[in-house]
Amino acid sequence: MVRFFAYSCGSGIAIQNLAAGSSTLKNKITPIDRGREMREDDFIVSKTDLKGRLTYGNPIFWEFSQFLESDMLGKQHNIVRHPDMPRSVFHFMWTTLKAGNEFFGCIKNMAKDGSYYWTMANVTPSYDETDKLLGYFSVRRKPSQSATKDFSVLYKAMLEEEKRVGPKAAISAGTAVLENHIKGLNSNYEKFIFSYISTD
Repeated sequence: MVRFFAYSCGSGIAIQNLAAGSSTLKNKITPIDRGREMREDDFIVSKTDLKGRLTYGNPIFWEFSQFLESDMLGKQHNIVRHPDMPRSVFHFMWTTLKAGNEFFGCIKNMAKDGSYYWTMANVTPSYDETDKLLGYFSVRRKPSQSATKDFSVLYKAMLEEEKRVGPKAAISAGTAVLENHIKGLNSNYEKFIFSYISTD
């Protein structure tokens, strides 16, 4: 079954707070200004269940995240989420996935030591042979230099707007910045994100 990702950045479901109980890592990570680049032939692969808990990570995932597989399986995948990432990006991702479509995006992740690494991510819903949704499958590779540069600027603007309006209006405010940026390019999200993927 072929799945396509949603093009609209408009309203949709809110990001769910899925962390609960033993599925959450308690140690707070402090971000540091040190980055690491993926290699050209690297592919970071991970799988989660319907609640975002890790069920699989390939060796490259553990290498870049710096977590031990034994410590992370069953824990929330968003432990690698960097605070420089706007909430509205993940709102768009979950809206897209919940609609049964695949998501493409440039994502800044945070390792266990607080360092960062950028990825060009593709996330898809996973189904069994009866088309029952089982969870989510993600493959990430090295983004182009232009992608990390441009998305750093864009995400900073989105995050600043989210902080300016406060938590209740953050999602819609950050999404508006993204939509206006894409509109200014006379484009849509599909063309926008694929213009960076095609140059990787």
